[in-house]
Amino acid sequence: MKYLVLLIGDGEVKPWAEQTPDEQMTAMGLFQAFDEACAGREGVELLAGEALAEASDATTLRTRGGQLQMTEGPYAEVVEGMGGFYLIEAPHLDVLVDLLGVLPPYDMQISPVVDVSG
Repeated sequence: MKYLVLLIGDGEVKPWAEQTPDEQMTAMGLFQAFDEACAGREGVELLAGEALAEASDATTLRTRGGQLQMTEGPYAEVVEGMGGFYLIEAPHLDVLVDLLGVLPPYDMQISPVVDVSG
């Protein structure tokens, strides 16, 4: 099954811009360890993953009356922005949750991907 993992807010991690270079290096080491843990786990494939810009850099598109309306900023007023995401194939949610424990202590949302291919 495929899962989308959203890294939300900073959890117990200071915002990236507020971290020292040593703290950033430590965090990058944890992201690398996560990549390696995924690669080493049978039935798990890391399909995509990226860090995201600040919520204030987002653009929102809304459809109203059949027309697209574009606004600057996130979809909703947010206290915690999305910091990044992963798209991962894993045999079971428990396997994924075990692997996610390697990452820095972010708050995360895990959503199963619906297969609409028929």
